[in-house]
Amino acid sequence: MSEIKNIAVLTSGGDAPGMNAAIRAVIRAGIYHGINMYGVRRGYSGLVTGEIIPMDAKSVANIIQRGGTILKTARCDEFRTVEGRKKAYENIKKLNIQALVVIGGDGTFTGADKFIQEFDIPIIGIPGTIDNDLAGTDFTIGYDTAINTVVDAVDKIRDTAESHDRLFVIEVMGRDSGLIALRSGISTGAEAVLIPELTVDYHAIMTRLDKSRANKSSRIVIVAEGDNEGGLVVGEKIKENFPHYDVRVSILGHIQRGGKPSCMDRVLASRLGVAAVEGLLEGRRGEMAGIIAGEIAFTPFSKAIKHINEVNTNLTRIVEILSL
Repeated sequence: MSEIKNIAVLTSGGDAPGMNAAIRAVIRAGIYHGINMYGVRRGYSGLVTGEIIPMDAKSVANIIQRGGTILKTARCDEFRTVEGRKKAYENIKKLNIQALVVIGGDGTFTGADKFIQEFDIPIIGIPGTIDNDLAGTDFTIGYDTAINTVVDAVDKIRDTAESHDRLFVIEVMGRDSGLIALRSGISTGAEAVLIPELTVDYHAIMTRLDKSRANKSSRIVIVAEGDNEGGLVVGEKIKENFPHYDVRVSILGHIQRGGKPSCMDRVLASRLGVAAVEGLLEGRRGEMAGIIAGEIAFTPFSKAIKHINEVNTNLTRIVEILSL
């Protein structure tokens, strides 16, 4: 086992439901193993400015059910520079912090990888992003909660769509990944799903909408924000082709990031928090802790930060089959 005695944890990038559960797991797992635990406020920005506080078991009590992150998060341009990272390193050395656990996504792990290369400090990552777009884990913390938030919102919107015979274009998060759109589209019975990984075939979409016109009093089209067009543009194109439709656009926005984490996200965060600490104590570094086929797996940052660009064509096929 490693001689590490002091570990700090931080959250970085966009917040995701379940980050607090992960913080809780990291802190308590460290204490369980006799480690002195610290929290870094405001992500890498807090490392640079020295916002590092000691944490104990009580400091993470009653947070597993809370959304957001008690440590707060921020993007830090200064950490992108050599000078900024040197300040960060000097701050953790003052407290004799010997290792870090970083919770976040692609940008978080890219920064951690650079930090390791320059200062040789052990770091393990935990995937916290609602997009579920990291290699090395079947699910990221926050994804399950986010898609359930979308499903709940779309179900409510469909009630209005049914009452007024309307077509709703609903824009969901997913700048580089359409997984939120695709899975929520299937689970809400959307007539079409537009995602950034695939070229939009408007002719096929229009044909599908027209074909189902006689059978339905409401229609839902889900668009990932990363799509080149966006919800507003898609809505206008549908109006142009179907002037007889009462088309409305709803952009769900940041509501998808908030709220209490689901049971799945709480358990996932708890498992990965413990795995991250124990991975450091086993001598691991520069890796992300994830879950693959139900088991803990560690993936080097260099591979984990690669976005998943391949679309499950079976899912897109299901959307088409069930949109009749």
